[in-house]
Amino acid sequence: MTGTASLLRTTALSAWYGDFQAIFDIDFEIGMGETVAVIGANGAGKSTFLRALAGALDTRPGMLSYDGNDIGHLPAHEVLRRGIALVPEGRKLFQSLSVEENLQIGGDHGRTGPWTLKRVFDLFPVLAERRVQPATSLSGGQQQMCAIGRALMANPRLLLCDEISLGLAPVIIRELYERLVTIAAEGTTLVIVEQDINRALEAADRFYCFQKGRVSLQGPARGFDRQAITAAYFGL
Repeated sequence: MTGTASLLRTTALSAWYGDFQAIFDIDFEIGMGETVAVIGANGAGKSTFLRALAGALDTRPGMLSYDGNDIGHLPAHEVLRRGIALVPEGRKLFQSLSVEENLQIGGDHGRTGPWTLKRVFDLFPVLAERRVQPATSLSGGQQQMCAIGRALMANPRLLLCDEISLGLAPVIIRELYERLVTIAAEGTTLVIVEQDINRALEAADRFYCFQKGRVSLQGPARGFDRQAITAAYFGL
């Protein structure tokens, strides 16, 4: 980690789906204002890790510390109120609602901050143009913008992005990552889950590589031995 103060830390974080254990003893830390990438192949436990951070999966006391407080016991809506927002894999927009209504839901918890409907529309002008349309009428890239905007409406200190590039054209992916740079410049701390090693490392300060639910490697995003990263990614 850089010299910045720690915002979130996990200690031997483990999580289960029923009797199935998906991640094992994850030690992870991110400092305020950092961007950290979590990379790994399909099934490595990356999305499970983000769901545990966001309160969507139960964790045991002492496993998850945010801003110096144990939050592992808190439900997802309380975690959101404390400033952790998740952009879920697959976007998970509300199909019956318009673009604007989807965005407004993100602000319903009452947390104040710089991100407003106008700011989100400034960041993603195409959403302003289509604000009254059903969210499902948008293209895949536009839906991803809406999902990011909805999370920003919660005014998070920590934004968790799960596979935002999945299934999108390279030009759209580039645009989304340019927006992440803008979001980070506003002071938001970012965790980016990606299968694309190059894309993740370009965007991040540091990385953690997951393999079969465990951390197989971690280090600075720039200048690290790419052969070692590839070996850790594939478990070679």
